[in-house]
Amino acid sequence: MKPTKSVTCDVLVVGSGAGGFSTALTARLHGLDVIIAEKEPVFGGTTARSGGWMWIPCNPLAQKEGFKDSREAARTYLQHEAGNHFDAARVDAFLENGPKMVEFFQENTEMDFTLGPAFSDYHPDAPGGTSGGRSIVATPYDGRRLGKEIARLRPPLREITFLGMMIGSGKELLHFFNVTRSVKSAAYVGVLLAKYARDLVSHGRAMRLTNGNALIGRLAKSAIDQNIPIWTSSPVKDLIVENGAVKGALVETEQGIVEVRTRCGVVLAAGGFPQDVLRRKELFPHAPTGAEHWSPAPPGNTGDGIRLGERVGGRAAEGLPNAAAWVPVSLVPRRDGTHGPFPHFIDRGKPGVIAVTKRGKRFTNESNSYHDFVQAMVSACGDDPEKAAWLIVDHPTIRRYGLGFVKPFPVPLAPYLQNGYLLKGRTLRELAAKAGIDPAALGQTVETYNRDARRGEDPQFRRGSTAYNRYLGDPDHKPNPCVGPIERGPFYAVKVVPGDLGTFAGLKTDADARVVDANGQAIPGLYAVGNDMASIMGGNYPGGGITLGPAMTFGYIAGRHLAGVGTQDRPAADRPAA
Repeated sequence: MKPTKSVTCDVLVVGSGAGGFSTALTARLHGLDVIIAEKEPVFGGTTARSGGWMWIPCNPLAQKEGFKDSREAARTYLQHEAGNHFDAARVDAFLENGPKMVEFFQENTEMDFTLGPAFSDYHPDAPGGTSGGRSIVATPYDGRRLGKEIARLRPPLREITFLGMMIGSGKELLHFFNVTRSVKSAAYVGVLLAKYARDLVSHGRAMRLTNGNALIGRLAKSAIDQNIPIWTSSPVKDLIVENGAVKGALVETEQGIVEVRTRCGVVLAAGGFPQDVLRRKELFPHAPTGAEHWSPAPPGNTGDGIRLGERVGGRAAEGLPNAAAWVPVSLVPRRDGTHGPFPHFIDRGKPGVIAVTKRGKRFTNESNSYHDFVQAMVSACGDDPEKAAWLIVDHPTIRRYGLGFVKPFPVPLAPYLQNGYLLKGRTLRELAAKAGIDPAALGQTVETYNRDARRGEDPQFRRGSTAYNRYLGDPDHKPNPCVGPIERGPFYAVKVVPGDLGTFAGLKTDADARVVDANGQAIPGLYAVGNDMASIMGGNYPGGGITLGPAMTFGYIAGRHLAGVGTQDRPAADRPAA
């Protein structure tokens, strides 16, 4: 592979998600010359499609609001969650630097964060867990501030928009649920829809960025203001190694192969391997061929960064209880004949929704986290080669809350029924026949569930028993925000299958985000962040934002280390001149 030209910089960042941008901006703001190389024609990676939440214990927003938390409590919680895979050095680095990262980006970039005060840890009753204050999200952003670069921002996942419009988390989403029940909510939604219509006419897309799109929009605008080149359609093909140290990379651009020489290092931030079928086959027990899994991640997330690291001596994490962050997805038919995965985050927590396997039996607390739900679903399916479940509701429930891609009243149900996404039965037996569910077992399951649900109880799985359960429920539904009967037909079902929100089994690194070899020694000049770095969560999912929180934090750590800030590990000759 012969390069057509050569360029030199201090740092080359491979990938343009939250971890990549965090590294690039931190390094640039500490005086380094940085280039971002992105494989796809748009920047933002999986982050741009995500909810955009970041899990940062003791963050300054929570401190300001008076939340009682401590680094020690968070460490206890992570130790409980990670078990034998607890990595004390990296966890301590994350907990120490997370709040500093938030302050750094708020003070020096376009970033602005909003606290999720009621966004509970996923296991709030575990040692060190909390019922809120550890998750933050990027404040909505005006995409027009990106100018012409808005065309290169990865759009949100089509399936989680409404008519193409992004809907913010938390209170904003509640307004959409209450649009027919509250004048205030109707007015709020009406204004958003009017602005969206204006944007479609003038810009061809929504300009009010929310969630992960807001996070990337803010980071990208900051990078552009700092004159950081963002090379899109530029996959990194190989690393340059001299005397055991990474000294750059070969980048395939539209103008040809470019040799990028680095004075300080290369940072792998290419988004893990959710679309790498071969590695999924190896690491996902529910996907024996690699194809029995449906990821909402972008198609370019095929494990490039991990493979680059492995070629020069890096090692991917092994033996994790879960190689990815699981989420149940339903497959939404598209006009071109393909299917888009819809991640089921919140609908499972609403009263009047249960999940059953084809055997017609419930198998878990439906209000638990998406990661826990998929583990329980796969286990309940046993030897059945298809790992799947059905979400079951009655008519009042689907009209009140929707179900998956199906929107609440007044959006009609007919299109979802016509394309086969949603199944309908006048009776539970008719619905079971259409779905391939054991009809007698389903009838018995719903009868047993309803007997207790009418009193707001769920003795079998204790729905509504944790702060996280209740966060997903309907606060206006009494006495239990997560439990309601299924008794007024017609009845409906949506099928869910295993998906992911990103992979955990990235490259092993040290507390400075440096990739380490088989002997645990740092490979000079090579770093990994985001999902190219092995997760510090030990293959588990403790709370909302445990991917992006560490991605932003270790990007900040890597950027400072590359600049020689607070470390003496790098030889003075390798540090850029002040």
